[in-house]
Amino acid sequence: MDAQDGNQQSQQLILGHNVFLLKHPDVPDIEKVRLKDEVLNSVKSNEMAPYYETLAADKVVELDQNVLDSMRAKNEEEIKKLDEKIADAEENLGESEVREAHLAKSLYYIRIGDKEKALEQIKLTETKTVAVGQKMDLVFYTLQIGFFYMDFDLISKSIDKAKNLFEEGGDWERKNRLKVYEGLYCMATRNFKKATDLFLGSISTFTTYELFPYETFIFYTVLTSIISLDRVSLKQKVVDAPEILTVIKKIPNLSEFLNSLYDCQYKSFFLAFAGLTEQIKLDRYLHPHFRFYMREVRTVVYSQFLESYKSVTIEAMAKAFGVTVEFIDLELSRFIAAGKLHCKIDKVAGVLETNRPDAKNALYQATIKQGDFLLNRIQKLSRVIDL
Repeated sequence: MDAQDGNQQSQQLILGHNVFLLKHPDVPDIEKVRLKDEVLNSVKSNEMAPYYETLAADKVVELDQNVLDSMRAKNEEEIKKLDEKIADAEENLGESEVREAHLAKSLYYIRIGDKEKALEQIKLTETKTVAVGQKMDLVFYTLQIGFFYMDFDLISKSIDKAKNLFEEGGDWERKNRLKVYEGLYCMATRNFKKATDLFLGSISTFTTYELFPYETFIFYTVLTSIISLDRVSLKQKVVDAPEILTVIKKIPNLSEFLNSLYDCQYKSFFLAFAGLTEQIKLDRYLHPHFRFYMREVRTVVYSQFLESYKSVTIEAMAKAFGVTVEFIDLELSRFIAAGKLHCKIDKVAGVLETNRPDAKNALYQATIKQGDFLLNRIQKLSRVIDL
C-alpha cells in the first residue's frame, strides 16, 4: 500500500495477516508474543495512531497513552507539511504537481491506517487525475485498503469501477493485475470456480507481488483448481503447467496433494491433505471457508474413487484411503445424505453401490419443476389482475 519495491508484499497486508493470527484461537501463546512485538513495531515505525486505537479497542494490544500521543503529534506534523506542499503546488506549480501532492497525502493516510480519510483523499486525488492508468492505480490503492480491512463491499465496488475504467482504455499489465485482485476477492467470498479461472489466466503474467508472493499465488491456484476443475482440465492446466511445476516443490505437501489426487494414490493424498490443513486454517482469506473447503475436497476425492466402480466393498475403500471401515462408513453416510455422493451403502453385505445420476432425466425433472413454479406464478398474477 505504501510505495513498494517491485517484488515486495505490502507492509500493511503483512500487518493485517499478523493481526489475524494474533486473534486466531489455534495460534500458540508463545507465537502470539512474537506476533504482538511485530505488530507493535510495525504500528510504531509507520506512526499508525488511528490503527493503534482500533487495535487497542479490539483488545489486540494494550493502549499506551504516551505512545499514542507521540504518534498523533507526528501525524499532525506530517499532515501539516503535506497540506503546505499541496497549497504551494496549487499556487506555483502545474496540474501534475498538484496531483502528486494530493497523492502523497492519500498514501500517508493509508500508511497510518486512517481508512475514512484515506478514501476521501483518494477521491479528491481522482478529481485531479486525467490519465486512465493513473486512475487505475488509485483503484488498486483502494482495493489494497479493502483487503487490509477485509471490506468486501469496498472491494466489490472498486473491481466494478476498475472494469468500467478499462472500457475507456488501460494497458494489459494493469488488466492482468486486476485479474489477481478479483480472483482473491472471489476466493475470499467462496466463489472458487471463478477464482480458479482468474488465477489460471494470470499464472504467466503475475506481477501482483504487493498482495502476496508468487508461491502463495500458486498455493491458492492449486487449492481452488482441485475443487473446481474436472480431471482432464486439472491435468492440462495445473498438473502439467510449467509455471506451477517450477515452484510447487517449495510449498510443503502441495505437490503430493495435487499429484496423488491425479495419480489416484488416495492414502498419500490424505496424508498430504492433513499436512495442508493447518496452512489453510491459518490463512486470512481461506480461514472462514475452512470447513466448506474440507468437505468439497473430500467430495472430489470420494467421487473420483467411486467413479471407477459399479460396486466396491467398504473395506477395500477404507484400505485405499488408509483409514478405518467405521470412518469411511460415517463419512460416506454424511455425504450421501447431503446429496454430494451418488451411491448407497449395503450395510449387511458391507458394499457400496454407485447409482450415477442420469443427466438427461435430471434436466427433464428440473424443467418440470420450473414449469410448475412458473404456472403457479402466472395463476397468482392472474388473480391479482382479475381483482
